[in-house]
Amino acid sequence: MSIEIRNVSKQFGSFQALRDVSLDIQSGELIALLGPSGCGKTTLLRIIAGLEAPDVGSIHFSGEDTTDVHVRERNVGFVFQHYALFRHMTVFENVAFGLRIKPRKERPSEAQIRTKVMDLLKLVQLDWLADRHPSQLSGGQRQRIALARALAVEPKVLLLDEPFGALDAKVRKELRRWLRRLHDELHVTSIFVTHDQEEALEVADRVVVINQGKIEQSGSPQEVWENPASPFVYGFLGDVNLFHGRANEGLVHMSGIEVDAPEADEAKDAKAFAYVRPHDLDVERYSPGQNIDAQGRPRGIVARLERAIVVGPIARLELIPADDNHSTTQNGEDALIEAQIPAHQFKEMGFKEGETLVVTPRRTRVFIDQAAGI
Repeated sequence: MSIEIRNVSKQFGSFQALRDVSLDIQSGELIALLGPSGCGKTTLLRIIAGLEAPDVGSIHFSGEDTTDVHVRERNVGFVFQHYALFRHMTVFENVAFGLRIKPRKERPSEAQIRTKVMDLLKLVQLDWLADRHPSQLSGGQRQRIALARALAVEPKVLLLDEPFGALDAKVRKELRRWLRRLHDELHVTSIFVTHDQEEALEVADRVVVINQGKIEQSGSPQEVWENPASPFVYGFLGDVNLFHGRANEGLVHMSGIEVDAPEADEAKDAKAFAYVRPHDLDVERYSPGQNIDAQGRPRGIVARLERAIVVGPIARLELIPADDNHSTTQNGEDALIEAQIPAHQFKEMGFKEGETLVVTPRRTRVFIDQAAGI
């Protein structure tokens, strides 16, 4: 089933949760609504479900206007963060619940219910737990039972609200892979809400990034990662270094260095923000007089290695720039540059904390501050 969301706005008191949101979701697509807490993603999910009504705008399921259709008639399945399983029922009874409360004319026979429930439990690889109660299951198992229960009524749309948020990192990773495989098998149109960037990028066909009630960007995981449409998307998707500078005719001057910026071809001494991912920084030892290019300009940013964290194959370096006026983290904290290099390179170079190094951006994304003018 396809879903068309048209010009949806929603306000709670003085708080504007959604602002003129439009989105098309293809039949069988797995969409992630990604954004920080309070950005409007759960409100949008609840409006699609029929649990909330939009102030303005409409929702269509496969071309039919369902804006005013009651949640019971929408045929959607829900999976919430906290499972919402009935504690007094067995696993089997939990999954069978939606089938048993159907109107008499639509209700399958007990034999059909038994077959269907056991098929679903096999699908989520938990048929051996049919007679257990939720309290006897792990968090990951409970979440898979919640998903089986949602699928039992054969929903046209599956809605998942932070489905793995209450689980530890290892279980989350396993369930992400499992959800992706399950979706590829069933092809139910699915929308899941998350604030976890890795989760969205790993699981979804398409990522919809939401900020302050508006869609900032919609695209494939690779698209939004490699070509963020706005400073917010760049800062929200993974670690990033933010440099403040001035842009002029295709060049950005920041932290004592100059970098090419095709995005700034038309700029005339404009305020600019330059974003560099930690893995897009080259790191080398500083030697006086060696950090100059053929035109006599500094090649990289001189910085002191404050801290090195080596975990597995990656070394994370935290550096304080010699000119500490140039950069902030994405959270606006003290000036700090974060670089990531392979752990073996770190060991080979023999970098020590307190040493002066040079970091050089390989790839920089520049945004001109339109509000600031020139």
